[in-house]
Amino acid sequence: MTDRETTVRSAGRDFPLLPAGFTFGTSTASYQIEGAASADGKGRSIWDTFTHADGSVVDGSTGDEACDHYHRVDQDVALMKGLSHGLGTTGYRFSISWPRIQPTGSGPANAKGLAFYDRLVDTLLDNGVAPMATLYHWDLPQALEDDGGWLNRVTVDRFAEYAHIVGAKLADRVAHWIPVNEPNVVTMLGYGLGVHAPGKDLLFEAMPVAHHLLLGHGRAAMALRSHGAESVGCANNHAPIWPASEDPADTGMSKIFDQLWNGVYLEPMLLGRYPIDIEPLLEPVVLPGDMATIRQPLDFYGVNYYNPMRIAAADEGATMPFEIRDILGYPTTDFGWPVVPDALREWLIVFRARYRAALPPIVITESGCSYNMGPDEHGVVDDQPRIDYLDAHIRAVSDAVNRGVDVRGYYCWSLMDNFEWAEGYTQRFGLVHVDFETQKRTPKRSYAWYADLIAAQPPADA
Repeated sequence: MTDRETTVRSAGRDFPLLPAGFTFGTSTASYQIEGAASADGKGRSIWDTFTHADGSVVDGSTGDEACDHYHRVDQDVALMKGLSHGLGTTGYRFSISWPRIQPTGSGPANAKGLAFYDRLVDTLLDNGVAPMATLYHWDLPQALEDDGGWLNRVTVDRFAEYAHIVGAKLADRVAHWIPVNEPNVVTMLGYGLGVHAPGKDLLFEAMPVAHHLLLGHGRAAMALRSHGAESVGCANNHAPIWPASEDPADTGMSKIFDQLWNGVYLEPMLLGRYPIDIEPLLEPVVLPGDMATIRQPLDFYGVNYYNPMRIAAADEGATMPFEIRDILGYPTTDFGWPVVPDALREWLIVFRARYRAALPPIVITESGCSYNMGPDEHGVVDDQPRIDYLDAHIRAVSDAVNRGVDVRGYYCWSLMDNFEWAEGYTQRFGLVHVDFETQKRTPKRSYAWYADLIAAQPPADA
């Protein structure tokens, strides 16, 4: 345990304090912000297909235009520079659109697609913002899905080829890499329950997707390092799992769900094995050497955190053996998610205690909240609940660091309001408000607070 200050006073306010050199950043994803759905040779992704299907998105919208970031890179990077106050400590986590690089998921690179990310990376560096690139944030080329998508092991080979293309172009300048974002969400929501693209409801028959995504992570990490990438990690969505009651059925099912949501992804990466209770579901697709490929050395372990989940055993005859119950007694975001910052602190402490030497430094690669207030008559977006959320969660990280957990960064989700997957434009996570009719960007009060937080931190060489 360390003994250090956990707050710093600046401009008459107390801010959570993190160690010198801690990275504060923002995160986005290609399909959610770029727009330009078919510009400059970009191919069709599973999200292009999914959002154009009736009833798939709650407001009937698509990401065809989103935030039009593809045409507004300079404007958006200028917003990031403003956040950093010229300190050069802020990072930006973005994702690369696979079908923008390889329109059909295989074959030679689309030069215009590569050029877009080449310019983005250079623009970030010119403005003192360190790039963190994600290779796969859910926009699989539709042509690969037509051949089975992540159910097909061949997709792993295609993903490795894609990683080689991107690594050869960008590994000399991108500070940090994440091969796959939230493989558990892709597996469960995309292939298991069908509420995300590609919309397949396979239930437990979706488990091969988990293995192939993890294998893709390993293969891509190897490809990136072969081109000189110096920092390769992950971005796994983790949630503390709470039983709905003390009933043995609920506590037992919460442990099984914890393995399905958390353990299936972190144990192969850190220990080279699947949780023993889940392993039988994956044995048919695991080949010799796979687990060694998945267990690539990680330079950082990325945690995407939003809220804990409360799990109960389902009634006999239910489609799934578990139910997700509401967590009562806490405030909720406009998405209805419970706000439980202490659960993040506890998760980090328990995570370190459980895995110790196997665990590399941690980075919070996503954490944020949806509050939908817009500009008032003066053009001010007063999103005090977001400020409260960020303040409490960053304090939770600071407390965990004070307990000896090696956390190196916090990337706020998200830089700006964007297309929120199956929720369309009904949920706003941004520090910057986006008018999707005019594409006008308006920094919110939370943006100013985050900038002041960053300015209050000790310099990297302190």
